[in-house]
Amino acid sequence: MIGLFDRLSRPLLRALDPEDAHGLAIKALRFMPVRGRPADPPELAVRAFGLNFPNPVGIAPGFDKNAEVPDALLRLGFGFVEVGTVTPRPQAGNPRPRLFRLDADQAVINRLGFNNEGAAAALKRLTARASEGGIVGVNIGANRDSTDRAADYARLVATFAAVASYLTVNISSPNTPGLRALQEARTLDDLLSRVVAAREKARTRVGPVPVLLKIAPDLTLAELDDVVGIARKRGIDGMIVGNTTLARPGSLREHDKTREAGGLSGRPLFKLATRMLAETFVRTEGAFPLIGVGGIDSPAAAIAKIKAGATLLQLYTGLVFRGIGLLAEIKAELAAAIKRGNRGSLAAMVGIDAATMTAESWPS
Repeated sequence: MIGLFDRLSRPLLRALDPEDAHGLAIKALRFMPVRGRPADPPELAVRAFGLNFPNPVGIAPGFDKNAEVPDALLRLGFGFVEVGTVTPRPQAGNPRPRLFRLDADQAVINRLGFNNEGAAAALKRLTARASEGGIVGVNIGANRDSTDRAADYARLVATFAAVASYLTVNISSPNTPGLRALQEARTLDDLLSRVVAAREKARTRVGPVPVLLKIAPDLTLAELDDVVGIARKRGIDGMIVGNTTLARPGSLREHDKTREAGGLSGRPLFKLATRMLAETFVRTEGAFPLIGVGGIDSPAAAIAKIKAGATLLQLYTGLVFRGIGLLAEIKAELAAAIKRGNRGSLAAMVGIDAATMTAESWPS
């Protein structure tokens, strides 16, 4: 039924302004008939960050910014949902238009700017659904006009620790001026020390809450060395690689739209994001798991991410062009790949191509 609705509604959604289409999709999910979550093959189960995921495919933040429909998304078959980005205070984001589909490139450019209803609204919704189960992470960010961005992150850790399966420190969006500067070594070290202190303080009240760090694919390898080293030193539980890119590959065909400011996601991001994933994997040396995101629009792309070092995956832009059926396709092929390789789980595939990838020419 969901597949039929998806096929019928996609032409309508594609005819609308991208942001209006997104809002309509959220409303549709809010009124989706309630049904149980589909059972996944046991071989797709993944344990990471101390959590048990029924399957490794999640939906990336940016879709459910305000924690309106996490349970509807779980019922569609996602192994986990990450809501947000949430900031302490409500934030309007950048002026519209700020979201652009590049149909010929199977890509999207966004300069949304952390538009969201603020922490109080998301907390109310997550508190109300706390008994529903399922893995729901919260992606947190600083307000654009904050005078102490590290304090914003620490405050949000304290706010959401009781209702989040995990927390993601998002310092890699290109659409908040100066935010990516938080990835610089000294600044990042201070930020993560304060975030971890807030997490440890919350531990006495709510127990352990994994904290992840989301990085940009545009880091230099020297910068990546610093970021991974600091993340390991400060006891971060995992990393997400990566966010959207400011780069504009020469292969893009939608030339008018490529001039729009913002982060590029979708198929053209795949090679860069996957290379950065492999580079991160070899540097972490198994210290913590990674989530691979960026350009996953087919089962083959999903498998390549896992072989580059991803324990878990996140989708978003691929769903815009392929629909919700992409999720089932990926899960089916992952289960088949496990059987073909006579493996008991996906764990044996994680990172097997990473070292080889890091020796290849840099993706253009």
